[in-house]
Amino acid sequence: MLYKISLGTSDINKYRLIQSRELIDEVVSLGKDLKGLRLCHINSTPFGGGVAELLVSYIPLLRVLGIEADWQVIRGDRHFFTITKGLHNALQGAPLEEIKKQSVRRRYLSNNLSNARELDPNYDVFIVNDPQPAALRHYSPESKAKWIWRCHVDSSQPDATVWNFLRPYIQEYDAAVFTTKKFVPKNLRLGKITTMTPAICAFSSKNMFIKKYVCREMLENLGFDHNRFLVTQVSRFDRWKDPFGTISAYRLAKKEIPGLQLAMIGSFAQDDPEGWDMYADIQAEANKDDDMFIYSNLTGIGNMEVNAFQRASDVIIQKSIREGFGLVVAEALWKETPVIAGNAGGIPLQMTGNLSNYLVNSVEECAEKIVHLLRDPALCQRLGEEGKEIVTREFLMPRLVRDELRLIKSLVNK
Repeated sequence: MLYKISLGTSDINKYRLIQSRELIDEVVSLGKDLKGLRLCHINSTPFGGGVAELLVSYIPLLRVLGIEADWQVIRGDRHFFTITKGLHNALQGAPLEEIKKQSVRRRYLSNNLSNARELDPNYDVFIVNDPQPAALRHYSPESKAKWIWRCHVDSSQPDATVWNFLRPYIQEYDAAVFTTKKFVPKNLRLGKITTMTPAICAFSSKNMFIKKYVCREMLENLGFDHNRFLVTQVSRFDRWKDPFGTISAYRLAKKEIPGLQLAMIGSFAQDDPEGWDMYADIQAEANKDDDMFIYSNLTGIGNMEVNAFQRASDVIIQKSIREGFGLVVAEALWKETPVIAGNAGGIPLQMTGNLSNYLVNSVEECAEKIVHLLRDPALCQRLGEEGKEIVTREFLMPRLVRDELRLIKSLVNK
């Protein structure tokens, strides 16, 4: 069988303290309508990526609503995940010449076939996340379940060869979900295509309230000087997150703000072999600067520490050049920390109103915004408050549960 992730239940009523009664009542009502439904989310890693970050909080909420929800993870070796990382990059526009080789296509499909054979068929709905397991539906022809493909990346301009390879498998699904309409490839032909943005859990260890003095103390124990400014980027070690652009912006800003400190907090995932090389290159840059620090989920930095960094930092940077959504933006805004982010993908959905002034398109612009914010603490506070309002209104977990259950209800009622 596939790996089944062990999870408990959560409490939807906690959200009544911070969200509208109408939203929570609708979520509870949808749960009653779908009570006993057997639902399985499938992805390619149990940790280190945005999908895993979502599911670890999402599945327990479904269960407390009466839905029999599970999360399963496909198996694969390094060769398979090297191929699928290429597919992931290609959906975001990078060329992948390897996909023209029949041996590469066979490796991808044979892995999906072997995983499909191990898949427990006793579910009413399968939700398959991203390209790694996209062919599972094709290799489950006897399944009576409804199948949904969820794309979490910016697939607005996919590499044509890769998209032509994947598209027939995706078109076998009952529905597809994208983060925003502009991500839907123009030639996708499917009975139901819809959009929904991801969300964060307000009560997880990553986002729960921690007093700022505790956060500062945690960072001091890691070597940071609380008397000097700190900017932080939290993301996977991935070229699309533009870590070297962030480092360049930090170095430019440091000319104006002497003593400025930079933290790069990254995570590794089992489906991302490229991460190790990127980490080594970033570490080589950090070795040149005593005020630059690199941490990861393999060096003791877990969700609570990330929480502390996002609360204690003066500014959070997310200088992505491609981005499906960027959960770390919502996480920082929830903590009332100002964010400077790349004007890419799903990030502008989160940074509206005055926050949109801090969407950047270059290293120089990023550095300029860093200096501007660090010199104006009152502005930082106003932006933080506005950011929290946006996240509370649009990007907390009950809204995502509502959107997905509405889609599921529309499919199973048919």
